[in-house]
Amino acid sequence: MTSQPPAPVHAPAVLGTGRAHAKAILLGEHSVVYGAPAIAVPVSNLTSTATLRPTAGSLISSSLYQGPSSDAPSRLAPVQAAWRAAAARVGARTEGFELVTESALPIARGLGSSAAIAAAIVRAVADAAGITLEVAEEHELIQEAERAAHGTPSGIDARTVVAETPIRFERGAFQPLPVGSAVTLVIADTGQPGATSRAVASVRALRDRDPAMVDTAIARLGELAEGSVTDLAAGDHAELGLRLRSAQELLVRLGVSSPELDTLVQAAHAAGSPGAKLTGGGQGGCVIALAPSVAEAGPLSRALEEAGAAQVWTTVIGETA
Repeated sequence: MTSQPPAPVHAPAVLGTGRAHAKAILLGEHSVVYGAPAIAVPVSNLTSTATLRPTAGSLISSSLYQGPSSDAPSRLAPVQAAWRAAAARVGARTEGFELVTESALPIARGLGSSAAIAAAIVRAVADAAGITLEVAEEHELIQEAERAAHGTPSGIDARTVVAETPIRFERGAFQPLPVGSAVTLVIADTGQPGATSRAVASVRALRDRDPAMVDTAIARLGELAEGSVTDLAAGDHAELGLRLRSAQELLVRLGVSSPELDTLVQAAHAAGSPGAKLTGGGQGGCVIALAPSVAEAGPLSRALEEAGAAQVWTTVIGETA
C-alpha cells in the first residue's frame, strides 16, 4: 500500500495588494509650515504593504492589533480612515475582508509611517476593485488618513510616499525634480520618537517672542531648499552638503534639534559626510546624512551606529538601472 502525498496547503486568497515607501525631508522642514518650499525624497527601500483577503466579518491584522475592525484601538484610526475612505470611493465595503498590514518604517521618526501605510491600504483597496485611481484621487484618500493621524497635514508626506523622484512641495502644489547624479543618503534613527506637533508649536511660540529672528530663519530655510533644486539637477553634492549644514544650524537656532540629533550630525561630519541634518519635525527622530559615494555609505553608517544610532538605512536617490 503506497502512502499518499500530503494535501497541499493553500494560502488564503488575496484580493488586492498595495505598497508605498518611506520619505525624508531633505530641506525645508518647519519653513514649509509658513508657505516656503520644501524638498522631500523617497526612501524606496523602507516599505509598507497592505493586503486584502476574504473573510467573515471585518478584520485588521497588524503588528499593533489583530481582531475585528470595530474593536481596533484609537491609534489605528488612520488605518480605519484610509480603509473606509478608499472602500467608499470604489463602491466597496469593509465587511467580508481582512486587512493585513506590514511596515518596515519606524513610527514617529519623521519618515512618513502613517502616510505610507495609508497609501498602501488605498492601493490595496483599489487593486481589489480593479480600479486605477487618478493621482489626485489617491492623494486625497491618503490625506483622509493623514488628517486622522495629524489633524491638518501639509500633504508633503502623502505626496512623497508614492513618489519615484524627489519632489518640490510648496503650499500643497508639488513637482518632481530631476537628479543629475545619484545621491546617496544615510538615515540614522536616534531611537527617540519625534514630536512634530510639539516642535511646530514651539517654533510658533518662539516666533511670537522673536518674530524677526524666526522669520529670517524661515526665509533662509526656504532659500536653502530652493537652491538644492539646482544642486540635485547639476549633481553638485558639495554644494548640497553645505546647504544641509546651514539648515541644521538654523534648525538648532529654532530649538527643534536635540542632544541625540546633534550627536549624530556631528558624528556624520566627523566621518566625512559633506552635510547632515535632522529630518522631519525634530526634537527626536532621525538624521539624514549625505554620503560622499555609495562605497563610503558603509563606513558612514558604522560611524553613526557607533555614535548611538538605534537603526541606520542607506538609500540612493536618482540611481539608474
